[in-house]
Amino acid sequence: MTDIKILLAQIGAAHGIKGEVRVKPFGDPDMLNQYGKLETKDGQKFKIKRMRQQKTVMVVKFEGVNTREEAEALNRVELFVDRAKLPQLEEDDEFYIQDLIGMDVLNEAGEHIGTVMTVPNFGAGDMLEISPLMKSGGFSANTYFLPFTKEVVPTLDFEKHSLTVIPPVEVSERDEDVK
Repeated sequence: MTDIKILLAQIGAAHGIKGEVRVKPFGDPDMLNQYGKLETKDGQKFKIKRMRQQKTVMVVKFEGVNTREEAEALNRVELFVDRAKLPQLEEDDEFYIQDLIGMDVLNEAGEHIGTVMTVPNFGAGDMLEISPLMKSGGFSANTYFLPFTKEVVPTLDFEKHSLTVIPPVEVSERDEDVK
């Protein structure tokens, strides 16, 4: 699991003229300082020199980012940490959202109907993006979204790497070439 990266935050706009940036943490803001250097998708590493909270974001000064222009170039960069650096989960019902990606999606009858592609949150709660399994085999490029709620996803089985869904009526009545 050491190759798995967990998204911790996203860099926003530059703040001031000395290389500071606004950073939106996806969780406890203090966690940004707990795991050492943060990494981008392409492997670039950032070490936090100092940070302070400002409303809903953190104002961060990274080592090596010293001008407004350098800070502006980082806008929208996502910051990750190796999964292995995160603490072990203590409760049986706790998991990292990343653990859901790639899980088999089963219907109530236990039939494989798709695979979880991503787990975005567009502001109203987590969603599962599912690539449906086609009747002819393989997966469809036409994905769909289901809300990640207890009503829609009553069962998570991490040992079998699967989850069971009960789609809302609006989704289950779709006329598609899926199992």
